[in-house]
Amino acid sequence: MGGAVCGSYPEAGDSEVKFLPLRLVGSYLIEPEQIEDERGFFARTFCQKQFQEMGLKLPLEQCSLSFNRKKGTLRGMHFQKPPHSEAKLVRCTSGKIYDVIIDLRAGSSTYKHWESVILSAQNRNMLYVPEGFAHGFQTLEDDSEVFYQISYPYVPESAFGLRWNDPAIGIVWPKEVSVISPKDLQYPNLI
Repeated sequence: MGGAVCGSYPEAGDSEVKFLPLRLVGSYLIEPEQIEDERGFFARTFCQKQFQEMGLKLPLEQCSLSFNRKKGTLRGMHFQKPPHSEAKLVRCTSGKIYDVIIDLRAGSSTYKHWESVILSAQNRNMLYVPEGFAHGFQTLEDDSEVFYQISYPYVPESAFGLRWNDPAIGIVWPKEVSVISPKDLQYPNLI
């Protein structure tokens, strides 16, 4: 019996995901195409073949959830240092977030630049975060939940972060920070 291909289920039809390049090289906003009928809709959120065709690395090694009770909660800016760098596919499954990435790849034309997107349960969009990027978000609604698909397992000794309000980066956050962890407050500025 042959391997599965994207679109092999009758409900899937020609459903695909749209890869919209962002300003930071290698990052994408991903919009699932919704196939609607009287029941509601069906949408594919991931297809390894499509990601490979786009040249995106995402061998699925780990999935994680982040639930956040209060609007204004800030988590970030997190990454894993080489050789445990990770790519992420991030989706907001409940509520709404202001999702931020920073390019930390020294040879990149967008090195030290940041970009933001709004992810919500309503728009169902996803953010592809390449290896070598820091990632964080601020909740825009109470009870916001974020789902991550990650290319490399969590390695505590490689986990690191940058200060969320580093003046050299200049991220503009939409709300006052209501909740942030002591660990996130102690991360250094990017030098």
